Amino acid sequence: MIGFVLSTTAVLLTLLILTLYEAKRRRAALLDTVEAVTLPEFASAELGNSREITVFLPPGYGQAGTRRYPTLYVNDGQDQEALQLRETLAKLFRRRQLPPIIVVAVPANDDRLHEYGTAVCSNAQELGTRAAAYGRFLTTELMPAMNQQFRTSHNPSDVGIFGVSLGGLSAFDIAWNHPDLFGIVGVMSGSFWWRAGKNETMMPANQLIAQEMVKGTAVKPHLRLWFEAATQDEASDRDHNGVIDAIQDTLELIEELEKIGFGRGEDVAYVEVPGGRHNYDTWSQQFPHFLRWAFG
Repeated sequence: MIGFVLSTTAVLLTLLILTLYEAKRRRAALLDTVEAVTLPEFASAELGNSREITVFLPPGYGQAGTRRYPTLYVNDGQDQEALQLRETLAKLFRRRQLPPIIVVAVPANDDRLHEYGTAVCSNAQELGTRAAAYGRFLTTELMPAMNQQFRTSHNPSDVGIFGVSLGGLSAFDIAWNHPDLFGIVGVMSGSFWWRAGKNETMMPANQLIAQEMVKGTAVKPHLRLWFEAATQDEASDRDHNGVIDAIQDTLELIEELEKIGFGRGEDVAYVEVPGGRHNYDTWSQQFPHFLRWAFG
């Protein structure tokens, strides 16, 4: 009897190992359908530093001749695995839920709190001092290099930029300042609390910077914008109205967008995630929805 139990246990353990091995093999095969090209030391004269850029190419890219592809730039590219970026692309391509696109993952560095932000000015905490330089790096150094080395689209309506948290604020800011280069913006849990300092002269003092940027725009830019906020992004509720600041700041930004001609459901999408949090568990679950909305 003891021998039978041991034999059964051994069989079950073997089956478990084989199942895990097969699952790992299938996942590796799936990921291999999306080629990842690493550019290890992409230098920036604007920022005086370098970073590793990862470019994800869709299935069939090598056989497509001169075809150019819609392109997405992703802030915080160092977290591409947490976002499940490559796996999400592979799954959507395989299911034909997403047309072939190129994705450029741009990592942050130790200067993240200064490279991300708003180009017009730093915030009340004196963060974002290099945001203008980061925007120039992305638009005048990285994008031209990607356009030369890969078959990225040159049509702004096919080019997007995406980010989470502070990287989301950066994505919005860069696209807002460069609608000649970008037509799509994706922001999850955006740091739209970014407020001008009390002595700021470039923006109204003590006001939310992104919202004021929109207010000061005379001509509606040709952008499509996708926003996500989660009910547990944070606990702060500065005016005690029962709506957390992360959601209120996003909704107030959308209200300003609507005032200058953006249409909810047309140019602007908003997703509120019940129970969602300010983390990659939530963001990775919503990322496929953004990609389908943006490029599907």
